[in-house]
Amino acid sequence: MTQTLMHPDSAATERRPLCVDLDGTLVKSDTLIDSLLVLVRTRPLLALRLPAQALRGKAAFKAYVTGHVLLDVAHLPYNRKLLHFLQQQRMRGRAIYLATGADERLAQRVADHLGVFTGVLGSDGTTNLTGNRKLDSLRSRLGSCEFDYIGNDTPDLPLLGRAAEPQVANPSLRLRRKLRTRGIHPAHTFEERGRLFQSVLKALRPHQWAKNLLIFLPLLLAHVIAPARLSAALLAFCCFSLTASATYIVNDLLDIEADRRHPKKRFRPFACGDLSAFAGLAIVTVFLLLALMGARLLPMAFLGWLLVYLATTLAYSMCLKRVALVDVVVLSGLYTLRLLAGSAATGSHISTWLAGFSVFLFFSLAIVKRFAELENLRSSGLPPRNGRGYLVADIHQLRSFGTSSAFAAIVVFAIYISSREVMVLYRRPERLWLIMPLMVLWLCRVWLLASRGNLNEDPLVFALTNKMSLVIGAAVAAIVLFAI
Repeated sequence: MTQTLMHPDSAATERRPLCVDLDGTLVKSDTLIDSLLVLVRTRPLLALRLPAQALRGKAAFKAYVTGHVLLDVAHLPYNRKLLHFLQQQRMRGRAIYLATGADERLAQRVADHLGVFTGVLGSDGTTNLTGNRKLDSLRSRLGSCEFDYIGNDTPDLPLLGRAAEPQVANPSLRLRRKLRTRGIHPAHTFEERGRLFQSVLKALRPHQWAKNLLIFLPLLLAHVIAPARLSAALLAFCCFSLTASATYIVNDLLDIEADRRHPKKRFRPFACGDLSAFAGLAIVTVFLLLALMGARLLPMAFLGWLLVYLATTLAYSMCLKRVALVDVVVLSGLYTLRLLAGSAATGSHISTWLAGFSVFLFFSLAIVKRFAELENLRSSGLPPRNGRGYLVADIHQLRSFGTSSAFAAIVVFAIYISSREVMVLYRRPERLWLIMPLMVLWLCRVWLLASRGNLNEDPLVFALTNKMSLVIGAAVAAIVLFAI
């Protein structure tokens, strides 16, 4: 049970050294895992040596990772309640030690940044300073005097058991059970993390599943809504949504350090420490298994497109999103890929006109997303920090690329509604021309909002959530029905 935070006021308490764990305690994440994620993203070839380094022992493994990654300690997800408490204790003149199993070089950088610690104890490349080894090190440093200790998990039990005043921060369920079993009652609990369900839901980004509605489009345009085909499209939608959420989590894990520097993305569950990387990897594994099992029930061609989507999105997260223009080509291709997957799942034919229209349209929408990001940066006077490969000076060229591609899509659509295919599918195809001004209106409005800095989300999600966009969409659907 979380207790009300009270500041020790007795002279005896203030004379006792206060020892604090780092990973999961002072920092809500695990700095070793954070470092590994940065290493995998920035130096993947060195990451291939990790299995061999692990055979040398935990301390040597931590030393290897720390030696090749300069983790940004200024933006780590610190437990603010605990940090505030430590700052108050330091102002009272109390000796505070950072005692951690993390590599001592990283621990020292954290201590230097925070400026509240009297000394630092950490793993030295030979000794992994956890559990009883940490207790022995503290005794060696402090002698026979009593100490207080703050930890978060079962490796901290030897120290919590010997502490004059045991305290915990974001304690794990395992530690809570062990403490109850041993009759240890923490004096203070520094709890600071989001609710699990809300954090998981936020990490999954279900609002992004709206993009996968494109899977239904080939079936709708074929004008053959059979129950079996509709069920196949629904299953394909679920497979893509599960895969999309899994890849979003992978992207967030690889971008964890960059997200922590971002004014908005720093609140993402992994960046702020509300979800652990292990929880994220577990969700990824389960979701991908479910997606692949569902895909086995559909035609093999759909499974092939799903695997292409998975490989492309992973490549995008690893490196492609940092290459200017390549990133938007890939994003637009992923939209078109959903159409191809929907066609494969339902056996519905995709015309060359639809393919050409989707390429130009989705390229414009991918460009407008980057344009909006740069426009917001320009208005705030900030330089790009997300490593996308774009400069604020590129904004005019991006506008040119995006708007020209949008009108190319409109031209392709105009040619399509004059084709023989439309004559076969619609009894009154001439009425489809009423869609043209609505399409021009919507695309121009999207670009106008982006130019004003008012487009702060994915354009396709915007199309499915914005009121005016929904009205335009309903009008287009009515015109199509009116033409059949």
